[in-house]
Amino acid sequence: MKRLLIIASVIMFSISLFAQVQKHVVFLMNKDNNPYSLSNPSAFLTQRSLDRRAKSNIPLDMKDLPVTPSYVAQIAATGATVVYSLKWFNAVVVNTNDPVILASIAALPFVDHIDQVLFDQPLKSTTTKGYKATDGIPPYTLGNAGPVSTVKSSNLINYGQAYNQAHMINVDGLHNLGFTGQGMMIAILDAGFNSVDNIPAFDSLWLNNRILGTRDFNLPGNNVFADTMHSHGTMVLSTIGANLPGQMVGTAPDASFWLIRTEVGWYEMLIEEYNWAGGAEFADSLGADVINSSLGYTTFDKPVFNHTYADMNGNTTPITRAADMAADRGILVVNSAGNDGANGWHYIGAPADGNSVFSLGAVDASGNYAYFSSVGPTYDGRVKPDVVAQGLNSTVINTNGNVTQASGTSFSSPIMAGALACLLQSTPAFSAEQIRSAVRNTASRSSAPDELYGWGIPNMVNARTLLSAPDMHPVSQNQFSLFPMPFTSAPILRGSMSNSGSIRVEVLSVTGQLLISKTFQSEESSSMKLDEFNGFPSGIYFLRISNGTSQQVLRAVKI
Repeated sequence: MKRLLIIASVIMFSISLFAQVQKHVVFLMNKDNNPYSLSNPSAFLTQRSLDRRAKSNIPLDMKDLPVTPSYVAQIAATGATVVYSLKWFNAVVVNTNDPVILASIAALPFVDHIDQVLFDQPLKSTTTKGYKATDGIPPYTLGNAGPVSTVKSSNLINYGQAYNQAHMINVDGLHNLGFTGQGMMIAILDAGFNSVDNIPAFDSLWLNNRILGTRDFNLPGNNVFADTMHSHGTMVLSTIGANLPGQMVGTAPDASFWLIRTEVGWYEMLIEEYNWAGGAEFADSLGADVINSSLGYTTFDKPVFNHTYADMNGNTTPITRAADMAADRGILVVNSAGNDGANGWHYIGAPADGNSVFSLGAVDASGNYAYFSSVGPTYDGRVKPDVVAQGLNSTVINTNGNVTQASGTSFSSPIMAGALACLLQSTPAFSAEQIRSAVRNTASRSSAPDELYGWGIPNMVNARTLLSAPDMHPVSQNQFSLFPMPFTSAPILRGSMSNSGSIRVEVLSVTGQLLISKTFQSEESSSMKLDEFNGFPSGIYFLRISNGTSQQVLRAVKI
């Protein structure tokens, strides 16, 4: 079942009849006769995308090449409507309900097979549907926003009612250091962005040209801001990009956004996973730093498409494979874990099961597990969610432009996505994988992650400290290393420091608390065993090695 990952009582809407469609994915055998070349990637990827890959030494591969244009043209010549191509899957999505046309496509020599991914379904339904929390679009509970939170005077930003959700993960600490998402590109894959072009909370985005563009993979060319569009993406965007000081400020108010519609609010079909793949490919080609996806898929209107828990292994569903491919290209892919914690299917959905997807569970304003938040582990036993953020009574902007509250992992995910964008801005040399690892290893439950909280509530300033620490005092003549890394018991510090009669070794927590201070004489400095680590819990520590005139800082990871 697809999830716009929000929780609610009931939402009603009426939609007029538009058309009936059948969509298919045509999988191709190869990319032969392709005019594009990996030696000239600027023909199909922006320089920003190439720079992101270069930073992490990510090579191009055949998946990056566009689908062979002549193949697309031959498919279109059969009479089918080509909706879009998928280079990562080497496939073409077409719209046709004519079996003769499908037979003609199947007969093309470069076609491998065809999968139907949307049966006869109205693009818009004539019926009025009431959604419950167990339906495909769990509607959101919109409550009255409470009184404005007390904002500490030390904060540079007055978050208004969004203070708690920012402060919980210490992204306000990054903001106070000047990291508010400036220069970061965030792609939001969602169901529509109703009225974003008319809501005052987004004025600063428009005035500063930080709404970079839109794309609709369900209805190419559609206006994603129309009042017929779903409101879900509007609220998701608000948790990151809203800027109404004293009322609501998001977690990356100075970031830039691409708004991409991949989800259809009124049916549940496998085509939406391929729409998502198209949106992720598009975001990659633009050079997006972060993807937020407050979506998830388990079962569908047509049971033939249904996933099982066994499919939540990180390698099976189309959307999860696409999400991991996006992450493999250096994008921070952030996704809601799901809202099935209290339902029969209580596990995470796809693509939250992805190996490289940063999956978000939900907690309440006090940091306690939110009853609806989907749980782990994945079917193959990996810890999920990765971390948690406030998803119960999160502060959002609705389509009327009002500050209100809504609940769901739909909101814990973008709250965190904005924070990750700020962290990435503050540590631009680090890869998406290094960012994810630092956030997990400095979160509140990093020593004992579990199926409810994952690694716990992040602390974005501590994550930045962890990433920055090795470069605090670089001294070329220092040659210390810790062996083994990571370790389970007492590690050995090997190396030497020039011009030293004695060496001081200090062990600090990620928050800078001094835990151990030991002194070794120079004759001992080639190999120093740190037995004290035997009594420490698993986690990340810093070693500060000094001789009074110089020092070196190392990371120590106990597992």
